[in-house]
Amino acid sequence: MNMITSSAQTRVVAPPPPSSISDMRLPVVMMRDILLKTMFRKNVTNVTDVAEAICLPRQVTQELIDMSREQRLLEATGTLNANAGNEMGYQLTDAGKARALDALSQSEYFGAMPVPLSVYREQVKRQSIRDIQITRAQLTTAMGHLILPEDLLSNLGPAVSSGRSILMYGPPGNGKSSISNGIRDAMGDKIYVPRAIEYAGQVITVYDPIVHSSAEVEVDDPNSLRRRRTFDTRYVRCERPSVITGGELSLSMLDLVYNPTARTYQAPLQLKATGGIFIVDDLGRQAEPPQALVNRWIVPLEESKDILALQSGEKFEVPFDTLVVFSTNFHPNEIFDQAALRRIFYKIKIDGPNQENFLKIFALVARKKGMPLDEATLVHLLKVKYPTINNVYANYQPVFLIDQMISICRFEGIPNQMSPELIDRAWANMFVRDEKIVK
Repeated sequence: MNMITSSAQTRVVAPPPPSSISDMRLPVVMMRDILLKTMFRKNVTNVTDVAEAICLPRQVTQELIDMSREQRLLEATGTLNANAGNEMGYQLTDAGKARALDALSQSEYFGAMPVPLSVYREQVKRQSIRDIQITRAQLTTAMGHLILPEDLLSNLGPAVSSGRSILMYGPPGNGKSSISNGIRDAMGDKIYVPRAIEYAGQVITVYDPIVHSSAEVEVDDPNSLRRRRTFDTRYVRCERPSVITGGELSLSMLDLVYNPTARTYQAPLQLKATGGIFIVDDLGRQAEPPQALVNRWIVPLEESKDILALQSGEKFEVPFDTLVVFSTNFHPNEIFDQAALRRIFYKIKIDGPNQENFLKIFALVARKKGMPLDEATLVHLLKVKYPTINNVYANYQPVFLIDQMISICRFEGIPNQMSPELIDRAWANMFVRDEKIVK
């Protein structure tokens, strides 16, 4: 089996390619029908092209073609295709076309052969998020662009390495979303995401190019003394997935999505995030109560499995191997009961910076944006403006203030510069004065 050594100190075992039809562990009729539908829809005729279209090894594809020929659903064209290495061509017979059309009326799915759910479970274990061991150096590198309190990484590191749930809370504008993204970046390794999985004869598409970032595949080198083994191409080699949701998250988004026209299912967000990270940002801003959202996660978080339902109402279990990060601006006691809080393994408060770190952030942002620092302006900011808000600093404020001053300089036609006057004008846009509007 192909071993991939990752920067996150894990060894992900690649899914081995099937060597025969019996290795597939799929209903034979389903495999035959997907073959026929794919040849019908994609107009592929030789074994190599068909194998690529259904993502199976050539020898397994040939088995399916031979079986279909025996059933008089396919026939050899009797001609060799010079553009395909002089391979024999195949085409659907009239009976084969009729069967393809009948199969398409039952399900429009064609292309990559699905992976049985039982086989997928085995691959999830091989690349479990809970096997990752992230070091302080890796986490520091992933978050090197952030100015963070020294003890924060000490709390985050064990939480991430555990692969369990994390709740980050604290006042808005202090980088909870950026920290969540840094956790994702620290993982660094690659896993294998199935294009589709099969359960009870139903196809559930999983790979989603919007969610999954495919990685460059290591290609066999024919000139090498030792050729690399291939993996099952029904999977896509990807970065560990990262699904980020915010105020739009609803309970229905965590259910299977059924397409009544195609008669196929699409995996819900948490299944697409398997082996990666699921970030629930701005918890408390959704239409659903936070308690209801967390209650939906209780069984998955505790038992590492989720329960989904088909259109027929039949329920079945799928793996839940996801690092869930909840991020909220509310105090946890305001939005959860104690039972829910017990089920979230790590609670980490993200506070605003102290004055020293605020100045570091301010200087970093100013240098990045080409804004010269001015000592008199900084003194005015710290001694005059911040006392009006009880010296409460937030990570977003340096970016906001410097962007405001740059916009003013551009409007006035002057070089980028800071002054007490420009700080006052920028400050006025950072807060809304509390006053009654006469209607």
